[in-house]
Amino acid sequence: MKLALHTDYALRTLLYLATERGRSTVGELAAFYGISANHLGKVVHQLGRLGYVRNVRGPGGGIELMREATGISVGEVVRDFEGRNIHLLECVDRPGVCVIQPGCALRGVLAEAERRQMDYLDGVTLESLRPVTGGIVTLKGP
Repeated sequence: MKLALHTDYALRTLLYLATERGRSTVGELAAFYGISANHLGKVVHQLGRLGYVRNVRGPGGGIELMREATGISVGEVVRDFEGRNIHLLECVDRPGVCVIQPGCALRGVLAEAERRQMDYLDGVTLESLRPVTGGIVTLKGP
């Protein structure tokens, strides 16, 4: 599975907010990661609509986690941004797309791989990804 850029940005945003544990701005996050503030702003808007972050306006405003980091799994975020039908190959979800599909065991193998992958990601919370010591800046390196 290859995640779309907006899913990557969503996960990075949530990890940053979970690690820094306070309000940040889209500009701060974009500068930290070296990514487009405009694109990140769209992702943050979607995170707000989905109930992951709260947007606070005015002086001292910014974005902050709306839920506890222990209650947000990577799998949940991936499904919310990528959709529910994330498949390694088209045949896993759609019958009749391949001539060997009726007798092919590969379809079942790939379906099981997808299930295991999402089960694993569902078990990984933002809290479990936080650095043990220091903030997210320590992950960035020199």
